[in-house]
Amino acid sequence: MVPEAGRRKVAGGLALLGGLALAGLLPRTRAARAGVRETARAVVGLRAEIHPEARSLATLGRERIGSGVAIDAAGLVLTIGYLVLEASGIELRAEGRAVPGEVVAYDGESGLALVRAKGALGVQPAPLGRAAELPLGTPLLVVSRATRLDGRQVSLVDRREFAGYWEYLCEEALFTRPPHPEFAGAALVEAGGTVVGIGSLFVSDAAARGVESPGNMFVPVDLLRPILADLLAFGRRQTPPRPWLGLFLREEGAMVRVVRVAEGGPAERAGVRAGDLVIALAGERVGSLAELYRRLWNQGPAGIDVTLDLHGERGLRRVIVTSMDRDRWLRWGRTF
Repeated sequence: MVPEAGRRKVAGGLALLGGLALAGLLPRTRAARAGVRETARAVVGLRAEIHPEARSLATLGRERIGSGVAIDAAGLVLTIGYLVLEASGIELRAEGRAVPGEVVAYDGESGLALVRAKGALGVQPAPLGRAAELPLGTPLLVVSRATRLDGRQVSLVDRREFAGYWEYLCEEALFTRPPHPEFAGAALVEAGGTVVGIGSLFVSDAAARGVESPGNMFVPVDLLRPILADLLAFGRRQTPPRPWLGLFLREEGAMVRVVRVAEGGPAERAGVRAGDLVIALAGERVGSLAELYRRLWNQGPAGIDVTLDLHGERGLRRVIVTSMDRDRWLRWGRTF
């Protein structure tokens, strides 16, 4: 547990960030400090009710609570995708008001989502920065409004590839310490007042892979810019969807094991079982999640047949998995 003094926690309206100025995070000029405070005000609370037959219900729950950040004057909110995955209703909370929202777009490749407020949030939009330009060691601020407005000082301790067990890969994920407990959708803010990341996960090895160092992983906002126009116009990126197998995986040394398979997904239909080791994909051995994902996505778009060599209770076997677009498997109470 992080000691209370180490959390540098402040909350509530104009008082937010005041204590952090003494820690050297905030810029010295009045105008720059005002910019950071305005960005903090742009962080909104988010509560999502999930479709009762959602595929993600068992793992992520029926009600999801986190944060987002307003990024335009018309109430467009950037958040982390899993908070609103298969959402049927959304509520956004700003200073002194709560308004309904709707999902505008979800992008499984980046892990980001966009929500539009259906009423006035009463906040100025936050500017987006460039995470790629931040050197390691940069002091940053994590701002959340999952329960109340909460800003905590952190440090950027690593930038590296992150492979998630759900067929997800972020090439240059941001890792910060100490951990913030309300990380989901939280804004990662640099001293100039721009948002550089969106909170995704708690991790046990923030400082370096495999080194005990609790912290958080943030998705860099740099991933939004190339796809923003597509997301606003179509609700998803307009490139061919990646092939999805419906596997939940973990690394075991230089091996990849199936933890479970998505119910009704391609892998389950092909006979892949929890506990199987994935030895090879398309005839080439795989030894890590990232290696498996890249090889899978390089085979072609969703719908292709993918050959997996497995080892399980029935010994070595080969299966052919007909991949699909994951978005077609999800169950949205959808308006986009």
